[in-house]
Amino acid sequence: MPLSEHEQRMLEQIENALYAEDPKFASSVRRRRIGRGGSTARRRLQAAAVFAIGLALLIGGLIIDVTIGGFPIVSLVGFLVMFGAGLMALSGGGSAPAAAAASGEQSSRSGRGSSRSFSQRMEERFNRRFEQE
Repeated sequence: MPLSEHEQRMLEQIENALYAEDPKFASSVRRRRIGRGGSTARRRLQAAAVFAIGLALLIGGLIIDVTIGGFPIVSLVGFLVMFGAGLMALSGGGSAPAAAAASGEQSSRSGRGSSRSFSQRMEERFNRRFEQE
């Protein structure tokens, strides 16, 4: 459902306020959002390949029958590889989220008062919006 003109203006105001409050964080979020599509597809393909390797280890471990204390070690390694592939597929991206989180953490430490005033201003704007209707 598309946004109304009023909602689009409000969104632009919020975005401009974010750039004014913390331009470093805003630019890191914008970069991550723009470059997200290709890296996600590539990451899913990598995860599928790793998952297939883990599946081969799981089944191969039952065929090879290498056990320690009666436990099939190769199959356990295969399961762990498959589990890691699942986590890789579910995780968003590599270094971009870590960088965004680090810059967000740094900005929250340095500007607690400014973020509070920002949220108060957004709340006031939100309340005014419903008072106008």
